Amino acid sequence: MDEAIAAYLRRCRELARFCTQNGWIDNDSLAFEVRPLAGAPPGEVEVAVKFTEVVMKGAGCEGRRVPCFAVLSLVIDAAGEVRGARSL
Repeated sequence: MDEAIAAYLRRCRELARFCTQNGWIDNDSLAFEVRPLAGAPPGEVEVAVKFTEVVMKGAGCEGRRVPCFAVLSLVIDAAGEVRGARSL
């Protein structure tokens, strides 16, 4: 299941809204922790995600890296694939 979650996080739009400087997510920096979501239906889990946002300078070179954090609710089907997400 962790591999399916990692693959989903590398491409999901829900995570991009946690970028604070209009940069993009460095997928190599993604780290997450899966936690049970209290009161949620079966197959729904909470995922705490840490990543680095890459911010560019006006000249097109990398300006800086900003640490970011997000918490998402993921819906996981019986096959272990992520079917949806929402921010918490």
